[in-house]
Amino acid sequence: MAKVIAVTSGKGGVGKTTTSAAFAAGLAKRGFKTVVIDFDVGLRNLDLIMGCERRVVYDLLNVIHNEGSLNQALIKDKRLENLFILPASQTRDKDALNLEGVERVLNELRERFDYIICDSPAGIEKGAIAAMYYADEALIVTNPEVSSVRDSDRIVGMLGSKTYRAEKELEPVKEYLVLTRYDTRRVDTGEMLSAEDVQEILAIPFLGVIPESQAVLEASNSGIPVTLDEESDAGSAYMDVVDRFLGEDRPHRFMQTVKKGFFSRLFRG
Repeated sequence: MAKVIAVTSGKGGVGKTTTSAAFAAGLAKRGFKTVVIDFDVGLRNLDLIMGCERRVVYDLLNVIHNEGSLNQALIKDKRLENLFILPASQTRDKDALNLEGVERVLNELRERFDYIICDSPAGIEKGAIAAMYYADEALIVTNPEVSSVRDSDRIVGMLGSKTYRAEKELEPVKEYLVLTRYDTRRVDTGEMLSAEDVQEILAIPFLGVIPESQAVLEASNSGIPVTLDEESDAGSAYMDVVDRFLGEDRPHRFMQTVKKGFFSRLFRG
């Protein structure tokens, strides 16, 4: 039976969709049959980051409202055998989402996949609630900034009170922290919170930092999940996150400023 994993945060622009794509692709690379669902109805962009925007015919809402089948809506990734995408509608309103329909779709997907990744829209409106409501586990994506961390703390509270597991008094949703756009130099100068600061505030298991990297923007613009570029810092950092999630012991990287050696400083290398 598949696990449903919500990728969420309270604030927009922190990298949820990038993380959803990278995390799903990483799980598929590790051999798990994985589907990633875009819950951002009306503003979909997961299909762009996954490079399949021209292949969208049916979407999540078509399936929920019986206007198309799940097989018609699922898009198989061309690079990874185990990866599928279920896009959001770009033309309808979030009010068209309903929890009963979401549950039906998730139950059908549970029979076919190992992991179901739910890419949540920002905020706490209907799309975000739908993305997290049936989650078994959740990645809380945040930037090392006070406002972002505060909003994520609110999401942690919602996962503990407004989900199916909370309402039915089942085992709580397992929560994990992913810290994105991490810049060690700005941390050193006090412009950003440190990873330790954020962990202390949110007090949930820590999967790692994703360093600020041009590779993320380049991958998104190219329609390629950044985990397919393990030569980049961001790509290898996301694979570390995936492996830690899967229970592997990986040393934390990209959390300390790399100090230049004598000759690098001498020749300004």
